[in-house]
This record gives sequence, structure tokens and C-alpha cells, in this order.
Amino acid sequence: MASAAPFQPGSSAVPQSEVEISVSCRNLIRADILSKSDPMVVLFTQTLQGETWREMSRSETIWDNQNPDFVKKFHLTYLFEEFQLLKFEVYDIDSKSRDLAKHDFLGYACVSLGEIVAAPGGKINKKLTNGNKGTIILSSEEVSSCNDKINLRISGHKLSKKDFFGKSDPYLCFYRSNEDGGYTVCHRTEVIKSTLNPRWKPMMLPVRVLCQGDYSRVIKIECYDWNRTQSHKLIGECFVTVYDLEAASSGVTTFDLINPNKKNSKGKYSNSGQIRVDFCTIKRCQTHWEFVSHWPFPTL
Repeated sequence: MASAAPFQPGSSAVPQSEVEISVSCRNLIRADILSKSDPMVVLFTQTLQGETWREMSRSETIWDNQNPDFVKKFHLTYLFEEFQLLKFEVYDIDSKSRDLAKHDFLGYACVSLGEIVAAPGGKINKKLTNGNKGTIILSSEEVSSCNDKINLRISGHKLSKKDFFGKSDPYLCFYRSNEDGGYTVCHRTEVIKSTLNPRWKPMMLPVRVLCQGDYSRVIKIECYDWNRTQSHKLIGECFVTVYDLEAASSGVTTFDLINPNKKNSKGKYSNSGQIRVDFCTIKRCQTHWEFVSHWPFPTL
């Protein structure tokens, strides 16, 4: 019988976990003269030698917004026993060029991945340097192993009119609830112009995007009226779960959109319109572990 090989220090598996980083910014510099900035965030990681920075990923661009909440998440492997330094650079996008030198630099922040993960609630605020002002908010959450997908279509009915000379230009924002009681934006629909009864395109999303695989986790849906030159106006909001969305598709179920400002004001108020689930199907997919654990391996 062969003897066991002696243990070699450093040869065991390094404890690790997959995490996603959500990014928001507040009070960014107004770099454009005639309009607000169009911010984008670029994530850099250091090489193993810690000498140079390597671009890893970019967020989407959010137009005309000094306080953006980015939908795109940065996915990283958190190595518990390693120091992983990250740098987040914020730019005001001026063209379609991918050359960062052609855009206005608004500031940056350096932080280790461990510092974000270990922060209370997994959230940390950092002042942007090399800029006159601005803050970046970084939130971390462990990525669920759930592989389920949700196919969803939503329509709006009798939405409140927000434009003086026309109808509203509505779109939806989906927010995942956090352990600290806050919400993280996780999806935005397209804008549908000039209608109070929109029907948005079907959405095919991983369930973990909406709720990290927890079907009873609260999801906030906000409906906004899009504006080209001004801040987008909140029409109303509602709170649902994946279970609610799935159940609503089997019948004529609507969710009232409530505007908190109107709800708290004096006078009679019922809602600012409604949304309806036209259809919702969930494709349940096994994780790799579940697949392997059910595989009929032969016995010896």
C-alpha cells in the first residue's frame, strides 16, 4: 500500500468565493457645459507583481446623470488569503471612442476587495481623488450558484402623465433588496416614447440577477418618465417577489404603482397607474453540483 505523500505548505486549495461589485456615484463633477456628465466606471486590477494596472471591465454609460447607479456588476473571485487591490476610474463619456484619453477624467478610488467585502453590510464609500468632488459607492455580495432563468414581459396601464405637452416616456428599473434594508439596481428596460400604456420588450434574465436565487426576496420596481435634459421623474413604485411575478402570469393580476410623495400628501390618492405581468416563465436549471450529485456513477 502506497504511503501518503508529505504535506507541502501552500499546496492546499486557496479559500475563495465569487462576488459581484455594484457601483454607484454621487455628486460627480459636471464636466459638460450645456448638460450633465455622462459617467462610466472602469475597473482596473493589479498584476501579480503589483507593479502595473490592467483594465478588467467597464460599466455601461449613464447619460446626463451626476448620481448614477450602474446596472452592470463587476464579477471577481475573492481570494481570502490574498491582497487584491482594485482601482475604479470614473469618466465623462464624450464620444464612441474606447480610448479613455479622449474622455473627461472625473476621478478615481483605490480599495482592496477584502476591504469592500468586510465593510458593514458589504458597502463602502470612497472619495474620488484627482477630481474636485464626488463619491463612489461600492457594494459586494456573494454570487449565488442558482442557474435558473426568468422569461418576463410587463406592460403598464393608465400611467400618470408627467410631460406638460405630451404623454410620458416610461421605463422600468428593477432593484434587488439588500440585507441592510437598501436596494441595488439590477436591470433597466428600454424607454417607450409617448404612451401611458406601454408594453416593454420581453426580458430573459438570470434569476440570481433579481434575487440571488431567493424567490421570496423583495424586488422593487420603479417606473420613471424619461427626460432628455432634466432629471427623470418617478411615476410610481411597487414591491414584488419572483413568486409574485410567477403567480401573476396565470391570471389578470395587476400591481399598483405608488408615488410616495403623492401618497403622503393630503387628498384622495389611489395609484399612479398599474403594471401587469403579461407572461412569466421560469426555467429551472441544475447547478453543476446538483447535476453531478444525481449522476448514476457505477459502484465498484
